[in-house]
Amino acid sequence: MFRALKRLVITLLVLSLGLFGFTKVIRYPDPISAIRLGLAPASKTPTLMPWHEIAPATKPIEIPKGDEVLPAEVQYLKQTMKWQEFLDETYTNAFLVIRNGVLTHEWYREGFTAEQRLPSYSVAKTMTSIMIGQLVEAGKIKESDYFIDYFPEYKNGSAFDRVTVKSLLDMQSGVGVSDNYPTGPQGWGVAIAQMYATTDLDWFIGNNRKMFFEPGLNAEYRSVDTQMLGMIIKKVTGMRVADYFSENVWQKVGAEFPATWNVDRVDGTEKTFCCFNAAARDYARVGMAILNGGFTGSTRIISREWLNRMNTSVVTLDHNWGYAAQVWHPFPGTSMALGLYGQFIFIDPESRTVIVKLSDNPPGSDTEEPTAEVLYALAKAKR
Repeated sequence: MFRALKRLVITLLVLSLGLFGFTKVIRYPDPISAIRLGLAPASKTPTLMPWHEIAPATKPIEIPKGDEVLPAEVQYLKQTMKWQEFLDETYTNAFLVIRNGVLTHEWYREGFTAEQRLPSYSVAKTMTSIMIGQLVEAGKIKESDYFIDYFPEYKNGSAFDRVTVKSLLDMQSGVGVSDNYPTGPQGWGVAIAQMYATTDLDWFIGNNRKMFFEPGLNAEYRSVDTQMLGMIIKKVTGMRVADYFSENVWQKVGAEFPATWNVDRVDGTEKTFCCFNAAARDYARVGMAILNGGFTGSTRIISREWLNRMNTSVVTLDHNWGYAAQVWHPFPGTSMALGLYGQFIFIDPESRTVIVKLSDNPPGSDTEEPTAEVLYALAKAKR
């Protein structure tokens, strides 16, 4: 029995060392960290990967507060339910409504607070677009530039060499990293999950240059496009993306709280397709800047030309929604930053409304379209 136990212990030790070694070779977190990340609800992920801190404004810009009674009932998934039922049904952690620059409604689930940093997932794509727009305005980037103009070491003689900044902005690059993956552990090994968890984004891009289609000839939502934009930002500015964002966006919108951006490794590269984490009110401040013509007060953050670029649909993607420059357009005249597991910044210029909804939808339960319909109806509701 002792010998059998000894053999079992040795076998488990060898397997464990082999698994740890394998994850290191493929630039994945160690198995324990990977499992924790894969099983955690959305709201718990910001501290499960390394991050760079994003400093807030030294003098945050206050948002005036009002009081709004939300409609008694909501139509969701063809059912009539009370507002609290809707919030519960969609695993909401924070819900804010801003009308004409006034915070008229602010709600947090028990256990969540106004200063808590909550993940945005693909809402981070819109944050990335704002930075690209600033660099285009400054003449440091052109939409016609090729990705390999900035990273010639990735040139491989395929259609990858013809990927432009414009095609990345509008999800038209054709780079073969699909966002479709199964839920649960069986999905952890596919490329998009690897990009999310990787400890070396440069290595990941270098090993994922296979193309699905010629750049600009089709459109398919792919997070890898935004990651490549983030790499360009880092290369052009010579700064960490978090530092550039802090100086040129976060502080200028008058952010109240620090934010974080998760990176592949300590002092590494920001995962700009996801992994931006902030307080709900500060997400709302970015939405207000988009609503107010690119301004916060008298400070311009987004140029008129780039705001028009973001707000004018170029392609049609999921749910038959319009899309351009990392921003969704689900309904006429509206703009929306959207993230996995129920993260929303919904902007309706006609009613002068910004709505922020941050959630913990479990994998496989995302209901983006019916939730967006609820937010649109709330924006248009008579008060």
